[in-house]
Amino acid sequence: MIRRWLLCLSLAAILPVPAQDELSIDDLLQEGRAWAEENLDERVLKSLDQIDDTKLGSVLRDLQRRFEGEYVLDLAALRETAVSTLPLLEANEETRPYGAWLRPRMDYFAVVEELKQSAPERDQAPDAPPPPRSNPTAQEERAVWARQLEKRPLSPQANAWVSRLKPVFAASGAPEELVWLAEVESSFDRKAVSPSGAAGLFQLMPGTARTLGLALRPRDERLDPEKSAGAAAKHLAYLHRQFKSWPLSVAAYNCGEGRLRTVMSRHRAKTFEAISPRLPAETQLYVPKIEAVVQRREGKALSDLPAPSP
Repeated sequence: MIRRWLLCLSLAAILPVPAQDELSIDDLLQEGRAWAEENLDERVLKSLDQIDDTKLGSVLRDLQRRFEGEYVLDLAALRETAVSTLPLLEANEETRPYGAWLRPRMDYFAVVEELKQSAPERDQAPDAPPPPRSNPTAQEERAVWARQLEKRPLSPQANAWVSRLKPVFAASGAPEELVWLAEVESSFDRKAVSPSGAAGLFQLMPGTARTLGLALRPRDERLDPEKSAGAAAKHLAYLHRQFKSWPLSVAAYNCGEGRLRTVMSRHRAKTFEAISPRLPAETQLYVPKIEAVVQRREGKALSDLPAPSP
């Protein structure tokens, strides 16, 4: 069923979705399967049912759930599963786009493991309730990311795309240094697809892409590097005009503008530092990683990048 599952998921990624884009993997799979059953020959469907999809579906659902969860250290439990799943995804043409999504996220597990080892142990009396859980601070995560990226070389894809896409960012009003979001989102693999339906170098969701003027059919323009770069840059510039901060704008790019506003309002906070432990686990890791990548590749602090040009 792996081939059929992936086919349905890939089809679902280009189907119309509600404006809020709050679809689970199960929602995407159901929409994709319905389309396939209505439009594909039965013999084709039967030929796609030869491989069991239970494990792969479970892994991707669990990854999505943990990334969207509240506690960063919970991701450590999925490290071994992700390590064993990645080669399987990358070995098959049908699953390779999902491998391209997972690969740049593998170092999240390494960072979480280091954070977990350095977390202080708390004494607990017998029969006492477990102590309250807490997340690492943004500063603690920045230090680990800086060590992780200290000696990482450029990927061949980065060498191919950075010089071409920096002018696109500048023309769209965003600092050209933000082109390095593609290293974090997709390792500069334009074919990357996430379990939730994001696609391309900059992992744009279908609804966001359409809002920014990209077509999804008959050809998905999110897979066009220049067009996706222009859309990502415009979206980042828009977010900065709302939040007046690049760390907050990058956080909104990852978890959504509405969710970020809700957290900021609930906790009466105005900085990423203040709300980081209360954001989804992936966003808590994502922003410090972007900061470390921009510092490593450009020698600049994310917070010091200029505001968007008019």
